[in-house]
Amino acid sequence: MLAADVGRERAGVVLHTDDFASWEKPLDWWPRVLRQVLQPLGDNQTGRYQRYDWASRELAEWHEVVPGGLLILEGVSSSRAAFRPYLAYSLWVDTDPDVRITRGLERDGVQAHQQWLQWMAEENDWANREAPKDHVALVIPGNG
Repeated sequence: MLAADVGRERAGVVLHTDDFASWEKPLDWWPRVLRQVLQPLGDNQTGRYQRYDWASRELAEWHEVVPGGLLILEGVSSSRAAFRPYLAYSLWVDTDPDVRITRGLERDGVQAHQQWLQWMAEENDWANREAPKDHVALVIPGNG
């Protein structure tokens, strides 16, 4: 909601990491966003990517992201080290694990509980390796 609100207020484009991640690759989706979107935009070229469809578990329609204006890259690990050369401003939404899993299960259903535990463990490993909170301009609470 934060990214959507900022995008609306500032006439920006919101790029969701969930359009790149998948059930099988909750964190290893990043080379595609780098290759298809961030590098082309960095060269003042249009980025093109296929959105991942979570229901069908395959790539879906193509989207274009044109250079210029505000691009908001939203989602878990969107401030990863590989992206930092392309980011003008980063923030971290600090949310307690119990809130994260509750929100995830509200969205995905209780049958996804084991998947969420696995994702959160992978997310925690990534955050421990890359220390994203140490590389952002702002940390905001995400529990409320």
